[in-house]
Amino acid sequence: MANKTVLVAQREYLENVRTKTFWIGILIVPILIGLSVGATALLQRFKQTQRYTVLDLGGADLLARAEREFRSGDTKVLFDLARTMQDDPQLASLRQQLGPGGGATEPGAEQLLATFEWMQRQPPELLDRLAKLQTAGLYHYVPLAALGIDGADDSAREHQLNQRVQKGELFAYFVLGKAPNEDTKDFRYVSNNLTDDALRSAYASALTRLVQKDRIQQAGIAPAVAKKIQERVEFQAKQVDASGATADVKKENVIDKWAPMGFVYFLWLAIFSIANLLLTNTIEEKGNRTIEVLLSSVSPGQLMQGKIWGIAATGMTIVGTWVGFGLLAAWIAPTLLGMPVDGGGMLAALFTALRNSGYLLAFVFYFLGGFLLYAAVLVAIGSVCNTLKEAQNLMQPVMMVLMVPLLSMVFVTQEPNGIVARVMSWVPLFTPFTMMNRAGGPPAVWEYVGTSLLLLVTIWLAMKGAGKIFRVGVLMTGNPPKLKEIFGWLRQS
Repeated sequence: MANKTVLVAQREYLENVRTKTFWIGILIVPILIGLSVGATALLQRFKQTQRYTVLDLGGADLLARAEREFRSGDTKVLFDLARTMQDDPQLASLRQQLGPGGGATEPGAEQLLATFEWMQRQPPELLDRLAKLQTAGLYHYVPLAALGIDGADDSAREHQLNQRVQKGELFAYFVLGKAPNEDTKDFRYVSNNLTDDALRSAYASALTRLVQKDRIQQAGIAPAVAKKIQERVEFQAKQVDASGATADVKKENVIDKWAPMGFVYFLWLAIFSIANLLLTNTIEEKGNRTIEVLLSSVSPGQLMQGKIWGIAATGMTIVGTWVGFGLLAAWIAPTLLGMPVDGGGMLAALFTALRNSGYLLAFVFYFLGGFLLYAAVLVAIGSVCNTLKEAQNLMQPVMMVLMVPLLSMVFVTQEPNGIVARVMSWVPLFTPFTMMNRAGGPPAVWEYVGTSLLLLVTIWLAMKGAGKIFRVGVLMTGNPPKLKEIFGWLRQS
């Protein structure tokens, strides 16, 4: 008898995996995830350089100093290149301008000024080839003289600049106030782009540093005193390690604690999509009378069990393929991105967490547990429905239950051993998601054992109840039964 269950499972599995659309559907998911992860970085490469200018109403040297401060990161990068890349002919003119003092490890004010002046004379294409600079490829400063409006009065210049912004010749322009040491009420940023605020924010940060420095000097406060007054209170993040001593909190430690939330989302997606496949498969075979043919050779219980395990094997193939792609990405992505695997950035830490074998083992266990539990519910729903439209009404309560662990996963990640997380862990419908979510805590061993046993008992009861419903409902036609009738089937021996 067990062989018939295996044959049904084999049939379900082969019917799914031998189609081209099945494998196309599997491949689409990692491709979409990869595109979504890399979309931001990829699209940034196509971002146009933003042209801007600055109108300084104060008439002092604030504009020149602001530009140097705004591009200070690029200046230091180019200085280091000129110091280290002695054989690069593209940097020969910069090394000549720096002179003998250009070999110092830390640039002085004169070296930074010389590097900045050299950078201003170079075309953007050359700067892009030399290095990945912070501002050179994103923002291009256009002097007022190049626009032909440097000799006009302030109102006429603003009028001309407004027209150029309106025509799209300029992305934006800044207006620096007359008395920055007094107040900054007349500082303005004019642009028709109301969504991209990066230029405004970066330039404001540079101006803030300069204005603070000027005000401190004007007030006669010693730089050392001013630095001490402005010092921020920073707490060093520490944690207690396995030995009971305090240790530094590294970026990968933080990512490792948040990683279960990603696994939970993936777990939810896998269980929902694969269990839903069982629902649609059952309704389809019931509608085209295939189930009646199968029931002439096997019992309803064998048919139901075979369908569940066949779809489970299909699900494991899908999840195994996705996990394989994830591990492949975790292996090659840090190399492709030029970062070490064990550190060196957010993505590297994320890939390190992805390769955590404990998370992967927990994911496989909770996937099987969650799938079998929800598969029992959905196969019962599928057996009493004749069309997908009928099944949608019965699916609504299931969807509401499934949304709870998804909506609470951030909260549970933040308090993995809190009262809410612990209570949800003992609700079998939430157990696979919540316990996976708490893996970064981690929970106590007795909670793992207790909740797992409760989950397994619930799966057994759900399978038994689903078998009773499936036995009667799979051969029914016409209007779907009412809930009262279904509960009556459950009471039958």
